[in-house]
Amino acid sequence: MPEPPPKPCRIGWRERVALPDLHIRGMLAKADTGARTGAIDVVSFEELPGERVRFRVALSREDRTRTRELEAPIRRRSGVKSAHGKTQQRLFIETTLVLAGITKTIELSLAKRADLRHRLLLGRAALSPEFLVDSGRTFVVSTPHRRG
Repeated sequence: MPEPPPKPCRIGWRERVALPDLHIRGMLAKADTGARTGAIDVVSFEELPGERVRFRVALSREDRTRTRELEAPIRRRSGVKSAHGKTQQRLFIETTLVLAGITKTIELSLAKRADLRHRLLLGRAALSPEFLVDSGRTFVVSTPHRRG
């Protein structure tokens, strides 16, 4: 008899996560079940030959001069409806998410999120089926304060 699927891990609508492929630990993320895809705040990006992209991730919401330059293959290009309701063409990368001890490969679009509170948005595709979002709670599996 096959084993039943594991129960999803309950998380809050806001958690701290790691993106080890991007050398980022303790980034504040918003779990947004209303969004299909995820997005990471970039200050700038430049398409490179060979379907690659070089981008600068904002490490601080308050100080956008604190960035990390990274490079990754472009996973895909797609239209995404922004938080303001406008459709934008975005580049997507593939990266690793670590949350509550669970490691998962996810897609993130590169977006300028300077005017938004959270630099990282995790949509349904990144959350399902491993995570169940408790919309009434924050920091269920992580600490509100950045570690290390």
